[in-house]
Amino acid sequence: MKIGILCLGLAALVFVGSCKKDKDNTVNAPQPQVYLDLSDTAGKYFKGNYAEVTDMKAVLGRVLFYDKQLSINNAIACASCHKQEFAFADNVAASRGFEGRLTGRNSMALQNFTSGNPTNIFSPFTTGFLFWDGREFSLINLVSRPILNHVEMGMDDINKLPAKLAALGYYQNLFRDAYGSDSITMERISDAMAFFMSSIVSGESRYDMYLQQKGELTAQELHGLQLFNQKYNCASCHRVVTGAYPASHIANIGLDATTTDRGAGAIDGIGFPDGSFKVPNLRNVARTAPYMHDGRFNTLEEVIEHYSSGIQNHPGLDDRLKDEYGKPMRMNISKAETQSIIAFLNSLTDYAMLAEPKYSNPFKTK
Repeated sequence: MKIGILCLGLAALVFVGSCKKDKDNTVNAPQPQVYLDLSDTAGKYFKGNYAEVTDMKAVLGRVLFYDKQLSINNAIACASCHKQEFAFADNVAASRGFEGRLTGRNSMALQNFTSGNPTNIFSPFTTGFLFWDGREFSLINLVSRPILNHVEMGMDDINKLPAKLAALGYYQNLFRDAYGSDSITMERISDAMAFFMSSIVSGESRYDMYLQQKGELTAQELHGLQLFNQKYNCASCHRVVTGAYPASHIANIGLDATTTDRGAGAIDGIGFPDGSFKVPNLRNVARTAPYMHDGRFNTLEEVIEHYSSGIQNHPGLDDRLKDEYGKPMRMNISKAETQSIIAFLNSLTDYAMLAEPKYSNPFKTK
């Protein structure tokens, strides 16, 4: 199938409107038509000697990522809680699921899982721990968890999803282009979405240009970089390179003195203390507020204040956040230093990724 602008056999969005012609007469506005715009996306996702079919899987994955038909009541898509303008995070502490119920944790940013290498979706050593509690390693397995979640998308039986999608007129050709036949299976759904998420890479920030000697950072940003890497050693946990995190980056950072959410401590087989959570990728961090697993901090200033004077003496506190006496570290970061660190963190914003059409919602209305 040649990728282009495809009209959908979808029910039109419900849109009730009226235009008052005079005191007694109104007319209903026409219902908008939904169509699928996939123009100029094939061949755009991966670089290098990857087969064209790899890009076609990402194209299919993009459609699935934005399609609300993947939820039980056609109300929620993956993109409902992972929004491109926020680096595929959400801008609220808890996202709303298919019945309006709130999720238990903040939606994490989806970016830089595999450095844009599609073959890495099959390796847990490149993706590292997934979800805040590290309960998953595989991007392919990650896909089904929100779909089945009783709060998020609510599908009670994941095996019903392929038949549901097969009834929609626009998927047969997409699956045929990606997999050679129009057979829709859960394995193919998960695979395609993993390829799409693998393609989401942030690597064109001002900091990247600085690293590539194609641009400069300001004096304040350079000061913040020095504080981040050296004086306060934030880089011991937070990497800011393009690649994914190693699997060991889960830590208790002393958010609470006693456990309020066990996090990774509740996951059998990974051996982290209660209150431990994945160390997030800091790419586009200025756009991913609110912060922490529960969205408790609204600003980067609040995050830095936590490390400056707010680290709690939890029994599982990471050793990197203890002083020489084994007590919670008090970094006492000054206001000027805080502003310098934030200036550096702002240089990690990749505006090109946040507006990249190939990552955007392909469902349009007219």
